Amino acid sequence: GSDGSFYGTTSEGGATRNGTVFKMDAAGTLTTLHSFNRSDGSSPNGLIQASDGSFYGTTLHGGAASNAGTVFKMDATGTVTTLHSFSGSDGALPHAGLIRASDGGFYGATEQGGASGSGTVFRVNAAGIFTTLHSFSGSDGAWPRARLIQGSDGSFYGTTSEGGATRNGTVFKMDAAGTLTTLHSFNRSDGSSPNGLIQASDGSFYGTTLHGGAASRRKFDRILSFVRTK
Repeated sequence: GSDGSFYGTTSEGGATRNGTVFKMDAAGTLTTLHSFNRSDGSSPNGLIQASDGSFYGTTLHGGAASNAGTVFKMDATGTVTTLHSFSGSDGALPHAGLIRASDGGFYGATEQGGASGSGTVFRVNAAGIFTTLHSFSGSDGAWPRARLIQGSDGSFYGTTSEGGATRNGTVFKMDAAGTLTTLHSFNRSDGSSPNGLIQASDGSFYGTTLHGGAASRRKFDRILSFVRTK
């Protein structure tokens, strides 16, 4: 964090076994800042700290009665505010946490839910105003599990672990309005179930796939380079 301490989450444990947010100094002294109680979320994911000093994250489960996960805000004292509880129709199971975009909004993806149950991409701001930007249909990808990135062109890039032309996952590009373009559909021979992306200084995107590749029956990651489309 901005104070030099380390902040993180546990997916289980805490007062009600629904996970925690903790703070640790360089000497290893750990303080539990918040224990989730399912009504405010369960199984928290990664944190990011915004310029206001608060921390933002997601929980995979919990929230409202649908148990479909939440987006939350936490101040430095550990007070948690639920910004959004997923209902299923607007997404479910946000696996990978959030990114803070150049427009000040927080962007993320849900593995399931949305119009066809194949997952969504969403935006939420610090006040909790929530927008579903895209619902995956299967043909354009399904089950996004990895964190989004914002590319040097301002667009958002990500992967889906399934769906696409041969159901082996996709790489996609999306603008801030939610217009999505499938850049690549994996075909198993070049990989299957892609993970998160990074963009290098050469403008290309790099990532791994969980399955597929030349030795598709072996559980090795395959390193791929995704060339930027112009």
